[in-house]
Amino acid sequence: MTAYSLLDLVPVVQGGTVGQALANAADLAAHAEKLGFQRYWMAEHHGMEGIASAATAVVIAHVGHATSTIRIGAGGIMLPNHSPLQVAEAFGTLDALFPGRIDLGLGRAPGSDQRVSAAIRRNLESDGNDFPQDVMELQSYFADDGRTGIRATPGAGANVKLWILGSSTFGAQLAAALGLPYAFASHFAPGQMDEAIAVYRRNFRPSEALAKPHVMLGFNVFGADSDEEAEYLASSQQQAFVAIRTTGRGIQLPPPVRGYRESLGTQGNAVLDHVLSASAIGGPAKVRREIEAFLERTQADELMLTSAMFDHQARKRSLEIAAEAMRAVEPA
Repeated sequence: MTAYSLLDLVPVVQGGTVGQALANAADLAAHAEKLGFQRYWMAEHHGMEGIASAATAVVIAHVGHATSTIRIGAGGIMLPNHSPLQVAEAFGTLDALFPGRIDLGLGRAPGSDQRVSAAIRRNLESDGNDFPQDVMELQSYFADDGRTGIRATPGAGANVKLWILGSSTFGAQLAAALGLPYAFASHFAPGQMDEAIAVYRRNFRPSEALAKPHVMLGFNVFGADSDEEAEYLASSQQQAFVAIRTTGRGIQLPPPVRGYRESLGTQGNAVLDHVLSASAIGGPAKVRREIEAFLERTQADELMLTSAMFDHQARKRSLEIAAEAMRAVEPA
């Protein structure tokens, strides 16, 4: 069976609160644990009113106390926003709290616009070009090998599993060179997916961390008891995607709208056709078929399933349908 995991952006729905979103995250993680999900990740975003996971390490701890076995972590932490030492301390602390369960996916995007990035960092001298060096510095803190001359406390010797994230071939090349697992953001940026997978697998060098390539791909699942209901529920995320692609601003997750795709013009539908090309929207049979086709095409070692729904109970049902589909499909 191909492993399956969950990415939760901790959505804040229209009319809801951050507190409610955080409570839903803990409940969703506990539900995913019961359904056999391998790991639960959240991502660092800033300045976005519809996402409640900006203080990512804090929310991971919150979810950790609501679960007991599922791996928990970040997909990811945006290294340009932090010093590697700060990240080592935060995730070393998480490893001390939840031993053997912590994942740390690392990305080089800011997770925000330039104005918000400047507020986080106070200057923009640190950028994605420093990413490979920052990753290796972080590895040094966890390994406690003395190369930096500084001992991370907490952090030194922590059992944190590092991943490289990406939506282009840059991350694929770095993950291959360092012998680390690679997660591709095909759930919202599928354009270079096939090329990045090929680059990673072709150039992979075994390391102490990983003996052979491991590719995890983002994949949206909007499952319901019928195809029609799934299309309806998916329209909340579709509205949010269209808003950010057309205005550059994130919004709180809106309620679903029946016939939403039909109401869009050509440009809006083109945006959704591209951004949601790695998706399954439908009842149980359709979700299984589309997951199976995606796995056959990509030969992914693991899928990072994600979706945002306005109704929390509907979202939990979607996870059940996704888990049933993953257990039923043949291994890639």
